[in-house]
Parts: sequence; structure tokens; C-alpha cells
Amino acid sequence: MDLELKGMTALVTGASRGIGFAVARHFALEGCNVHLASRNAQDLEKACEKITKESKVKVTCHALDLSRSENTDKLVAACGDVDILVNNAGAIPQGDLLAVDEKRWREAWDLKVFGYINLTRSMYARMRERKKGVIVNVIGTAGERPAPVYIAGTAGNAALMAFSRALGGESVDYGVRVLGVNPGATETERSRARIEKLAETKLGDSSRWRELTKSAPLGRLATVDELADVIVFMASARASYVSGTIVTVDGGRTIRDRTV
Repeated sequence: MDLELKGMTALVTGASRGIGFAVARHFALEGCNVHLASRNAQDLEKACEKITKESKVKVTCHALDLSRSENTDKLVAACGDVDILVNNAGAIPQGDLLAVDEKRWREAWDLKVFGYINLTRSMYARMRERKKGVIVNVIGTAGERPAPVYIAGTAGNAALMAFSRALGGESVDYGVRVLGVNPGATETERSRARIEKLAETKLGDSSRWRELTKSAPLGRLATVDELADVIVFMASARASYVSGTIVTVDGGRTIRDRTV
């Protein structure tokens, strides 16, 4: 299936590792030029080298902390007009209301919530002028499954879901699509390290970490490539009538939890 991405340009944030890297790589393999943004310059450079080696597209790195609004302006100026924006940067800490103080909460939201909003605002304005473009916000299922032990993430993700739906309902009037993708539990470097630590505590052996994922749908976590396939497809011409919605990629976990 031709996704009609060849020759286009995509900007992916949080692209040095995990889902963001996989998304950028899949865009490149489809012939799409890519801008990779991340605040970790060393990891970002490695990611750019890997993608450059296996594709023939233009790959550009931007080492910027997008929790600072002035860096959003720098990134937009450096990238210029892009066809696709994938907001993916940021992780919100675990903890209940009493465990996450105001400073930690604000720092997390500055990157994941306001970082998404600020970059979308800037890129959306440019896309509206050109009457074309796609924005995909990679959010997370905590917005669908409220959890008091992840209250900052639950609230932040719910806000980004509402933001994506509201903007995506209007954006089509200007030739722009906006939508969200909610990953469920996914095997990234960060999640694997967390589960390995848990396996060391519970099983006495960090290498047995996969045993702790057997209760997940299909008996495993999602892979980053599975997430990337969905995100890239949603950004492509093959999904040209999709806007203002949230696509959940969690093996059915969210709906199953609601019906049990």
C-alpha cells in the first residue's frame, strides 16, 4: 500500500528513543524527510545516524528542550513548513495527588501538555495558511482510564485528548487534520527498565521481566513498531478522512477494563 509520503516532510518530537524514534524511522522508510527533536543531544545524534544509514531521505536533528516556549519558536523557525507534525515529547511522573508536588507537576505539563499545545499552535497556523497538513498527538491511555496513582498523567492526557478532538473538529475546514493516538503499555527503553527493576524485586532476576507482562493483552507489551505503523498510517493520505478523534492502540485493554 502506497502511503503517499514520499517527498513529504515530518517533524517528530521526543524522537531520540522509543515510540518517537520508531515513528521517525518509519516515516523515513516511506520516503518522508524527517526532523527529529529531543532535549537529549547525544541520544538524538545516534538516532539521526541510524535513520540516515538505512534511508535516502534528509534527516535533521534539533536538540531542544520543548518545555521552554522560546525553544518552540526556534524549532518552528528551523523546520519551516512541514507536512506532518507528531507531538510525542514528554513523560509525566507517577504518583497520587499528595506525592506529586506543584513543581514536578508543572515541569511535566510544561513539556507534555503545554509543549504539545504551543508547537501545535505554531505549526497549525502555518498549515492553515497552506490549506494542508496533519498533526498527530501521541498521548496515552491514562486519559481514558483515570487512575489516582497517576493523577498528573491522567489529567494531562485527558486534556490533550480533548484538545485534539476540539481542534480536529475545526481544522478540516482549513485543510488540516488533527487527531490523537493513545498508546497502551509499550515496550520502550524506559518501560523495560522499570519492569526489569520490578522483576529484580519480585522474582530476584531482572532478566525474567517478561513474566510480569503476561497479564497484558496477547501476553505481551506492544512494540514501538506497532505504534509507529498506526501513527504513520494516520498521518498518511490513506487516513485522509480521519480528524478530531483518538485512536487507541492497547490490545483492547481499555475497553476490557470497562466491561469486566
